[in-house]
Amino acid sequence: MPREFSSIGVIGLGTMGAGIAEVFARHGFSVVGVEQSTEQLERGRSHIQHSTDRAVSRGKLSAQEQAAIFERLTLTTNIADVKDCDLVVEAILEQTALKRAVFAELDQVVSPEAILATNTSSLSVTEISAGTSRPDRVIGMHFFNPAPIQEFVEVIRTVVSDPAVVDDTLELVRRLGKNPVVAADKAGFIANTLLFGYLNHAASMYEMRYASRGDIDDAMRLGCRYPMGPMALLDLIGLDTAYEILETMYRQGRDRLHAPAPILKQMVTAGLLGRKTGRGFYTYDGPDSPVVVADAETPSEAEVPQLRRPVKTVGVVGSGTMAAGIVEVVARGGFDVVYVARGDHKAALVREALERSLEKSIQRDQLAESERDEILRRLRGSTRLEDLATADIVIEAIAEELSLKKALFENLDEICRPGAILATTTSSLPVIELAAVTGRPADVVGMHFFNPAPVMKLVEVVSTVASGQDVTETVQALCAALGKHPVSCGDRAGFIVNALLFPYLNDAVKMLAAHYATVDDIDTAMKEGCRLPMGPFELLDVVGNDVALSIQRTLYAAFREPGFSPAPLLEHLVTAGYLGRKSGRGFRDYSTR
Repeated sequence: MPREFSSIGVIGLGTMGAGIAEVFARHGFSVVGVEQSTEQLERGRSHIQHSTDRAVSRGKLSAQEQAAIFERLTLTTNIADVKDCDLVVEAILEQTALKRAVFAELDQVVSPEAILATNTSSLSVTEISAGTSRPDRVIGMHFFNPAPIQEFVEVIRTVVSDPAVVDDTLELVRRLGKNPVVAADKAGFIANTLLFGYLNHAASMYEMRYASRGDIDDAMRLGCRYPMGPMALLDLIGLDTAYEILETMYRQGRDRLHAPAPILKQMVTAGLLGRKTGRGFYTYDGPDSPVVVADAETPSEAEVPQLRRPVKTVGVVGSGTMAAGIVEVVARGGFDVVYVARGDHKAALVREALERSLEKSIQRDQLAESERDEILRRLRGSTRLEDLATADIVIEAIAEELSLKKALFENLDEICRPGAILATTTSSLPVIELAAVTGRPADVVGMHFFNPAPVMKLVEVVSTVASGQDVTETVQALCAALGKHPVSCGDRAGFIVNALLFPYLNDAVKMLAAHYATVDDIDTAMKEGCRLPMGPFELLDVVGNDVALSIQRTLYAAFREPGFSPAPLLEHLVTAGYLGRKSGRGFRDYSTR
């Protein structure tokens, strides 16, 4: 039988502690909130007042329910007042020594049957529990901010945690209407371990001026449909908090990917902590404000890309899904299109795909028949590269094989007129190697569309060390004319999105292989704890484990970073043919679905 809990203690009533107290009081528990001074108590009460006032104004809480919350809440500066509580949750500053001192004091106050929990986001629960005579009754209970809204809680078990304590805590969290997962006692647990490695990598990318803060954020929002970009998220979390979490994780695991990027320490030292101080990677209109204001890094109107070279006719080479999607995007954008496929059959397939897509748009009242006819009039299919001789820009979208692409670029260099731009849609191969086989390296860029091209708004515009500024700007302006959002980056493996996304996915596979958490718990942690649209294993099964392995190998070969080495489990799954949804089995079995 699950244990019955009636009275809950909360030590520390800052933003997080006050939210935890509110959650328990909302669900009928008597709550004793403890702070060091009456001033801090009042501040904690104000947090709860403000939160519940907002819930009432939005119709999510009645005035009577709000009053009942405060009736269940006792505020005190005397820690001994939690002596009768069944569970005490500590939510003070992220410092092990302070937490251990609190737990040592609680050990002398509460009953032997009471459960002691810490809300730490990254510190060792085992170290904290060592301050008590009952480490078997100490667990982690990591709520996410804001606690009244976030539905996810990580329950952390140590090597000595009583299984019954863990089970009782899980059931209690479910009574709060939240979704718990169990994680072992490792710095960062599930969500922060995976999230902060990704955020740290993004900070390093920005520090090296590989891409701007806005382009990094736009790339991850539009390319992965994340709710926030990493730079804006670091500002929201607080750069000091991020630095401390990364430093804690690095000290415990010695993983270089968790060694805080130098720019984080520099900004923290300078007091640029993010939203809380009004300035971090972005500038805000005041402390604690979400409103971003222009600063020295904000692009001016004079920096808006223009078509520095005339573009009327666009050539597309390829016949796969990506090529067909690009043909549709360009034709809908009002440009003449010449597409080249190998053989009449494949050329016909590209046109048929476009016609089907246009017909669906007509059925949905998104396109008039006259507009469809005009789009098709601008379209010309061919099987001969020579028909690209008059194109102003040619976009290559063939197989992701460097030797094939190099051979194609050699041919295009001979065929296309002087001044024509040559673009590759590669997702991770070095663009400079394609430029180097031509006599016009200044005219070669990357133009990485995302699949499906007609739907996804993002295009990564990749400049090599040889790319002309007028060429890059022309391609950026062309993307905008096609209704796409271009982001700029240098020619480096993975560009922006894949360079940030796939190491995170690889880390998730390594976490699974270490038996730290299950596929379902890791997916739940990232979807509910970090608000990502898909968990890492859901995404891997959609993308394909073979594709993920190929990109990860490319990143590892380019950066020589030990942390980027492909997870052995990923390699084993690919060898076994477990590629994801397309093979019927990956990290999950889809054969019976």
